[in-house]
Amino acid sequence: MNDLADVVVIISANAEWQVARQRLGHQPGNSTPFGEMVTTQMLVHDVKKTVVYFHGGWGKIAAAASTQFAIDRWQPQLLINLGTCGGLAGDIAIGTIILVDFTIVYDIIEQMGDPDIALAHYATELDLSWLRNPYPIPVRRDMLLSADRDIVAGEISTLRTKYGAVAADWESGAIAYVATKNGTRCLILRGVSDLVSPDGGEAYGRLDLFAGRTSELMNRLLDSMPGWLAVAL
Repeated sequence: MNDLADVVVIISANAEWQVARQRLGHQPGNSTPFGEMVTTQMLVHDVKKTVVYFHGGWGKIAAAASTQFAIDRWQPQLLINLGTCGGLAGDIAIGTIILVDFTIVYDIIEQMGDPDIALAHYATELDLSWLRNPYPIPVRRDMLLSADRDIVAGEISTLRTKYGAVAADWESGAIAYVATKNGTRCLILRGVSDLVSPDGGEAYGRLDLFAGRTSELMNRLLDSMPGWLAVAL
């Protein structure tokens, strides 16, 4: 069996994958050590391309491991990560799609040496020079922070002043780092599903709110996939 694919679309969180799987419902799936995968075909510039949708799992560990697995198994021309993120209230709006050009893993705590050196080690700049305009949907090109946790309300001031952050997620930093180390082109698109202020997060303790907005954002991102492939390949 030929496992090569032109594009691999990694979807991390369970709620995000559920939306994608519903969209791919007529397609048979196969299991991997990380989650389900579904192989599809898509026409790009009148050429049929093989696209694998892959449930990579949530958090930095699963994100890093599944990204390397995807690159080793399918050797894609392009790796795409579709998902959601939390935004800082007052700095970004619900529903904004972030085209990620830089990632920082901010939950590294170094107390024996220089903490800035430790943070810089995993900071990743994504080269998007190959991506052509016009983009298929409106996006905000910006940095995204990642950590194995939701945004902590009491840390918002630091996230703003130290990093210039407007949003954060759990996986993008790991995916960007591994893809860049492998020399694989990587496109990360994250929609802002909820906002966090110093008073707390609007979706914290409200999974129904998160699920509803995730469904809306993921459907919008999945609808835009043909357009992104047209400007990327």
